[in-house]
Amino acid sequence: MVAEKTKSLTEELKEKLKEESTELEETIESKPDSENITNEETEQIEEASEKISKKDVEKEKKSMSQTEETLIPLEDYIKCAVHLGTKVISPHMRKFVYKRRADGLAVINTILIDKNLRDAIDFLIKYDPEKIYLCCKREAGWNAAELFSETTGIRVFTKKYSPGITTNLELEDFFESDLTMICDPWIDKNALNDTAKLKKPIISLCDTNNYTTNITKIIPCNNKSGKSIGCILFILAREYCKAKGKTFTAKIEDFTGPLE
Repeated sequence: MVAEKTKSLTEELKEKLKEESTELEETIESKPDSENITNEETEQIEEASEKISKKDVEKEKKSMSQTEETLIPLEDYIKCAVHLGTKVISPHMRKFVYKRRADGLAVINTILIDKNLRDAIDFLIKYDPEKIYLCCKREAGWNAAELFSETTGIRVFTKKYSPGITTNLELEDFFESDLTMICDPWIDKNALNDTAKLKKPIISLCDTNNYTTNITKIIPCNNKSGKSIGCILFILAREYCKAKGKTFTAKIEDFTGPLE
């Protein structure tokens, strides 16, 4: 009788785990197509990011109420076009947007970018570098991602991330990780999916078109341009090294390229 009851409980647990796994797969696979914006739209954002003028900087500074010190000068956020979103605004990211530009691009609240960055940094510094990896498949962010790895000691994947390398023990390049960082939930969805299956935390740069399911810490920002990705990774690297007592001598321009 006890054996039958134990067997029943075991089967019940297996069924429950199977249901949870199925629900997770459905959640992951049901991402709207609108999250994957076209190359033309990405190029428009990159072009707009490169055309930030002094006039734009002053205009944005006046429109933002800065009541506390930010991680970097507010004007540097604007010069790097960290605040520029896409024309698409997902329900998940709407709370971070405060207006649209004349060309239709969304504008992310810069103060919220800074606040979320601080929250992500507080979470990130709890982990040792060997327990973290960063995935950045978007080419615009490769240089910054490599420099982020060099300065922090955190493993990075740029051109390729093989699905299953953190979940499949039989793979030759399998490794264990406690925290995943990604630069775009859509482009880096393989790393997102693997981490979600393991139910481990994820820090992600999220643009206005992104959906944030399974993401633990959201950093709202422009994740399409090299300057913006570089700016965010510079701040994360600097603060991580500071917390871990590591020497950090890099400048923001090393991550972003020249800032006019």
